Amino acid sequence: MPHSKTSASRDSLAGVRLARGASPWLLPTVATAAVSLVRARRSGAAKAVAVPATALAAGMLWFFRDPEREIARGRVISPADGVVQSIMPWKDGRTRVAIFMSPLNVHVNRAPLAGTVTSVEHVPGGFVPAFNKESENNERVVWHFDTELGDIEMIQIAGAVARRIVPYLPEGTKVEQGERIGLIRFGSRVDLYLPEGVEIDVEVGQKTVAGVTRIDRD
Repeated sequence: MPHSKTSASRDSLAGVRLARGASPWLLPTVATAAVSLVRARRSGAAKAVAVPATALAAGMLWFFRDPEREIARGRVISPADGVVQSIMPWKDGRTRVAIFMSPLNVHVNRAPLAGTVTSVEHVPGGFVPAFNKESENNERVVWHFDTELGDIEMIQIAGAVARRIVPYLPEGTKVEQGERIGLIRFGSRVDLYLPEGVEIDVEVGQKTVAGVTRIDRD
């Protein structure tokens, strides 16, 4: 199982493994819940805040979870948890596999192949729901990897709620297959472009698990 270079620097809370980059959202929420719970015994107002604050904190913990994975064998593995939204031949001969990530999925993305990060480009854009065709013009981060299959392009796309993509690795970094490479906050999409000649072994509507589900077939 490949070991993530980012695992040592992930955030954590009460023994729960959390995604690196979760703290700015999670810590204020948990602090608010904790304070309101302490004060709830003596204050009706605090009691009214405690229930929704605690529910929100629990939801944040679930959303930002970052479980360990036993990385699958295969040339190309899924970079994201979610559902295959579309499989589309591209004009240049490549095939695009789009994976939609709901707020219930793990939102840490992983490298689909081993290789070297040749570029990481942030592209400003809108925040249309990730399942919408127009989401291709959303805020996004475009990755390119130099791999055994040549150049592999992967795009992290923000959704209607996701307003921040957090890349973990800079250009020039060597990555292992299945290594954590970044986080998209709150519902989004990941597009993976595979070279001509690579046969796809997933289908539209199929659930995927980052680092576990194989995308191609021999």
